[in-house]
Parts: sequence; structure tokens; C-alpha cells
Amino acid sequence: MAKNKLRRFAENELLNNVIQPTREELFDGFELKGKWHSFFKNNNPIVLELGCGKGEYSIGLAKRFPEKNFIGIDIKGARFWVGAKQAKGENLSNVAFVRSQIELIDYIFAQNEVSEIWITFPDPQIKFRRTKHRLTHPEFLKKYHKVLNPDGILHLKTDSEFLHGYTHGVLNAENHTVIQSNHNIYHRDEVNLEPYVKEIQTHYENLFKNEGKHITYIKFKLNYKDE
Repeated sequence: MAKNKLRRFAENELLNNVIQPTREELFDGFELKGKWHSFFKNNNPIVLELGCGKGEYSIGLAKRFPEKNFIGIDIKGARFWVGAKQAKGENLSNVAFVRSQIELIDYIFAQNEVSEIWITFPDPQIKFRRTKHRLTHPEFLKKYHKVLNPDGILHLKTDSEFLHGYTHGVLNAENHTVIQSNHNIYHRDEVNLEPYVKEIQTHYENLFKNEGKHITYIKFKLNYKDE
């Protein structure tokens, strides 16, 4: 297993759709911050997948929306190697992967550079002492606000009813806008979702479904007032 990881790390170094900045590079002024459109060689909207794992959602969205650019972010490069290799094999030029911690997102992207963010099956961090590590904690939402354009949209897709409820509480407390909320997207009566919310399924999503867990979804917009 260790040798396999090392091989993937080495291959990531050679893939032009993988970017692996050091913390020092980010703190000193990341060269792609504010210049991601030059990386993709177009001015299409930029969409992020946070905690992208193997990149299934980034890949799935990139196939459905060739008029947008997609960036999967995860600290575990051996995982998103799968998506990066698939993207290269299928000639998907509108998807890339960044190896970084999500809390550094505002060092990677400039103000208004991102149009949409997907948070797909993150660790719900149920223990109270891990509250600040939840990807919908107010401190994370403020970071997302820094990089999203004024009309930016966020999506949370999770099997955790705890995280679904927690996120609703945060959004309500801070007067953000919930555009859509679903407690079980695969319920037979659920007909109002965009097709890709159901059609793109990650490895873990399929595992959770087979265990009988409900897959929940929230689409929302942040309403912070800029100082």
C-alpha cells in the first residue's frame, strides 16, 4: 500500500492537471491566485469541490458542463490521483486538482474568482471539540465568501443528518439563504432536484445508500455584508 501511494505521489508530480503548492508558496503569494482563468485558458466560471476524494464529483460535473471549469481540492493526493488520471485519459481539459488544506482556500483563490462550491460527503466532525473543523462552520463560510462572486452558490451533499441539521442551524442563525433543502434526495416523491444531484454518485455515496442511509442536500447562498 505504501509503495502504491509513493507511485501515485510521483505520478502527480508529472500531471499538468495537478497543482501541489507548499504552505510557504501559498503564504508568500500563490502564483495562480487570481489567475486561474489563464490556467484553463478561458474565462469560464470556476467551480470547486472541497474534500474531493477520488474526484468523482468533479469529473462528473466536468463532463456535464464543458462550459465551466472544475477544481477538486483535497489534502490526500493519492486519492485524487484517480480523478486526475481519469481526466487525462478522457481528455477533460476543464478539470484540475489541488493538493491543499481547505482552510487555505482564500490563499489559493482571489476575491470573486469562484462561482460555485460543492461540499460532498465531508467528515461531519460530530464531537463537540471538532466543531470548528466542520466544513459548514461559520469560519469556513467566511472563507468561502472571500473567494465567491456575489452570486456564488454552495451545495452540501451528505449522508449525515447531523451535519445537515447543523448546517441549517448555521445558515438560519446568520441569515443566509437556503435555496433548496432535501432530507432524502432518492425518495420516490422527490422531483424538484437538478438531475446531476442524483446522477453523479461518489463511491461513498453508493456505500451509504446500500446501508439504507438517507442522502441529504442543501443548496444555499451566503449573505454577508462586505465591510
